[in-house]
Amino acid sequence: MSKPNRDSVEALLARAAKLASSQEMESEDFMSAAWDAYLASHPGMREALADKALRSELRKLRKRGLIATA
Repeated sequence: MSKPNRDSVEALLARAAKLASSQEMESEDFMSAAWDAYLASHPGMREALADKALRSELRKLRKRGLIATA
């Protein structure tokens, strides 16, 4: 798979943003939809990010002594 052309991706995002704006879509909704589309195009990424967040939270809790280590 070839590396995407940043300019063409940015142009498509600009067109999508303009369409969202013309439809009076809130910016947070647009960003959320863009992020969801990105995650949907990368199978397993959503789960990997959730796992990373969970591990980080567990590390913080262990550091504070709120949960034990196994």
